[in-house]
Amino acid sequence: MIIGIPKESWRDERRAALTPAGVYALVKAGHTVFVQADAGAGCGFSREAYDEAGAQIAFSAEEVFARGDLIVKVMPPTLEESRWITADKFLFNFVQLGVAHPAGLQHLMQQRTTAVGYELIKTEGNNLPVLTAMSEIAGMLLPQIAGRYLETTSAGRGITIGGVAGIPASNVLIIGAGMVGSTAALNFNGVGAKVTVLDADLNRLRQLEFLSHKKVSTALATPYNLERYLAFADVLVGAVLIHGKKAPHVVTEAMVKKMKKGSVIIDVSIDQGGCVETSRPTTLSGPVFVKHDVIHYCVPNLPSSVARTASHALNNVVLPFVEEVAENEWRAFEQTEALRRGVYVYRGQCTHEEIAGLFGWDFVPVDRLVQEEALQ
Repeated sequence: MIIGIPKESWRDERRAALTPAGVYALVKAGHTVFVQADAGAGCGFSREAYDEAGAQIAFSAEEVFARGDLIVKVMPPTLEESRWITADKFLFNFVQLGVAHPAGLQHLMQQRTTAVGYELIKTEGNNLPVLTAMSEIAGMLLPQIAGRYLETTSAGRGITIGGVAGIPASNVLIIGAGMVGSTAALNFNGVGAKVTVLDADLNRLRQLEFLSHKKVSTALATPYNLERYLAFADVLVGAVLIHGKKAPHVVTEAMVKKMKKGSVIIDVSIDQGGCVETSRPTTLSGPVFVKHDVIHYCVPNLPSSVARTASHALNNVVLPFVEEVAENEWRAFEQTEALRRGVYVYRGQCTHEEIAGLFGWDFVPVDRLVQEEALQ
């Protein structure tokens, strides 16, 4: 199979979906890989590194899209890129429900594309391998981001994350005890913050208390607890995820108005629409805005700020699925349940219920389509 890796065109997206090591594995398996020149420049992988790994170097994104049977990206294709995708191709990328483009998706369906969303892939035990890898990186970054925007020079409260002798530490409230929330909680705790995590799942909270040796406070995510803890928060981390769906607004604008002047909101759920009512997507080059005297950090591709680490992590979890499709083509979806769960368009039909409902399209379960195809 021919695999195409274009350079990411989204603003400030510096990750590469596959590293030279991933390309090498595919070439050794007998596949042809076209990589756009400078596709890895933003994360420190040179054109020469891909060339040495056995890639064919293309000098335009359009060429990569035209040549590839399977296009492997990070972010969703732009409308222009969608139009370069010709009939019956495979596409791998993050869906990013919060910024999904209906015209681009419609073109994919018209071209009978089969598209897999990284954040939708779910393996046994309800593990989300790609999303987990990116969430872990995001969680590790949050204390340094919060610390930067709490500084006086950033119009923050002018306080440190951890306290010093005789001065209390900052109060950090995290909504959601999944991978992002738990990783962030442990890292905020490690730099001395007072951390409280809210979640509706008691088992997740128990696990976090165990991992933190009870150094992280936990509480059920009820409206009462949310308002109570928000009033004291210097930092709010929104890490709400409902698999395959847009995030609900659990923090209302009225709640934001009651927060301390100069406090910081980091809405990690922004790629799924955001869990804070006042959030809107920002970029790494313009990451914050202020509303109701509260600093909002709402970058959908936050892991791209450490693009090399994030690209290695992406490669590690995405490559096995790419290899599966490259080797088995359509049979891969019949054989691998995790791949089927990641499909949002299958041969031109919308197989993701949330997307179908969002744009008023017909929804067809992917299992049914795969089964029908297997019987033909």
